Amino acid sequence: QVQLMESGGGLVQAGGSLRLSCAASGTIISRTAMGWYRQAPGKQRELVARISSRGNINYADSVKGRFTISRDNAKNTVDLQMNSLNPADTADYYCNAGGSLYNAGGVWGQGTQVTVSS
Repeated sequence: QVQLMESGGGLVQAGGSLRLSCAASGTIISRTAMGWYRQAPGKQRELVARISSRGNINYADSVKGRFTISRDNAKNTVDLQMNSLNPADTADYYCNAGGSLYNAGGVWGQGTQVTVSS
């Protein structure tokens, strides 16, 4: 059974940075498309970034140039480095496994909260 565990969320001031990490068990992430999504209060869950098993990357326009998704095959983790954060980035962030470069898979983590203060 595939399980995902997110960590690294918290409170940060606008302009600051956070690094989220998603630890996977029950799957080898180097062979799996992985992604990060977020859901702000009252809004639908949206794509932040995805990385395919081949290493191709897809970013939402709103985070391009600020966020970086990466994979650590030795640790079996997928990280999201978030720089130049602004209050609009405030949301619960979820890790996702499976799918493709553009489509989510069926496995989700429980999420980690990111709050950016102005």
